[in-house]
Amino acid sequence: MDSNSAYFNKGDRLAEGCVVEVLSVVTPQARTSHAPEINVPLVYEAPKTGIVASLPRSWIPYAELIRLDKPTGTYYLFFPCLFSTLMGATYNGAAPLEVLSATMLFFTGAIIMRGAGCTINDLWDRNLDPYVARTRLRPIARGAVAPSRAVVFTGFQLLTGLAILLQFPTSCLYYGIPSLLLVATYPLAKRVTHYPQFVLGLTFSWGALMGFPALGVDLIADSTAAKAAGLLYSSCVAWTVLYDMIYAHMDIKDDAKAGIKSIALRHNKETKVVLSGLAVIQIGLLAASGMAIGASPVFYIGSCGSAAITLGTMIWKVKLKDVGDCWWWFKNGALLTGGGIAAGLLGEYVLQTNGNKYKAIKQEPL
Repeated sequence: MDSNSAYFNKGDRLAEGCVVEVLSVVTPQARTSHAPEINVPLVYEAPKTGIVASLPRSWIPYAELIRLDKPTGTYYLFFPCLFSTLMGATYNGAAPLEVLSATMLFFTGAIIMRGAGCTINDLWDRNLDPYVARTRLRPIARGAVAPSRAVVFTGFQLLTGLAILLQFPTSCLYYGIPSLLLVATYPLAKRVTHYPQFVLGLTFSWGALMGFPALGVDLIADSTAAKAAGLLYSSCVAWTVLYDMIYAHMDIKDDAKAGIKSIALRHNKETKVVLSGLAVIQIGLLAASGMAIGASPVFYIGSCGSAAITLGTMIWKVKLKDVGDCWWWFKNGALLTGGGIAAGLLGEYVLQTNGNKYKAIKQEPL
């Protein structure tokens, strides 16, 4: 890069940078001593370790395109599906094998649809990524995957996602297909609003509406189930905004220099107050969804209690000015908070299922 070249600074958002990209161009004349140097490889090097490195060479660009080696985004997409499945199973007393089958299908779907979202994002940003330091070596940007091939690959992923959706009851089609609009348009939200995390929440939380119909509960016909699913969905939206706000702080300096809109910049001085408010909203809505299905103390202690502890600890301890610390809490928060909520819901399901069996045995005539 010669003295007349531009320097590029870049910030990413969401689940290891699969969805939102922001661009800042700083000319050498405008560059100051405070602008950090970017140390990135000038030439692409194929991964030497991990799952991607073990794949055939021709597959590697596509594995990188879907961020196969960065699963945190998949976890965040999967957990709302798991929450809804366990809550729906508690509500209608679904058999364990039915719950397990739905859970495995949802996890597979999360891998596929998260990958599709990443591919769609890179297609949207294909004219920006080649000029951005941290994205110019992505498959489309470096020319390893042509846009036309990426479009075909996206179609393949969406068809695979549809094939998985077809394994569920037919009614799931009506609930699942509208989410594709959010998947396709989310990358545009970062360009027009300070709060793309909210749109992200609407997208990533969609699975919270799917668990009930996946187990045969019609949300249109059953108002109680619809209320519980709606409250759970809203709770997951608040959770998404919360964790992605922490992630946004990883790039807050770059955003400020570039004049980029972000939730972290918008509420920089009161971030932990906003995070605390989001946590209260999330837990409150989660508790309300439990009330809608008549949950026992196991749910409130296990799911709501663990969420309060993990979120409270994260908000208290996270160092928002430390990029590494923000990343640690973002990455591990998926398993800490999501795992705790799921464990409480699983305990509630086991309790309710065994309780119903006991009641049925007790009512049998001698």
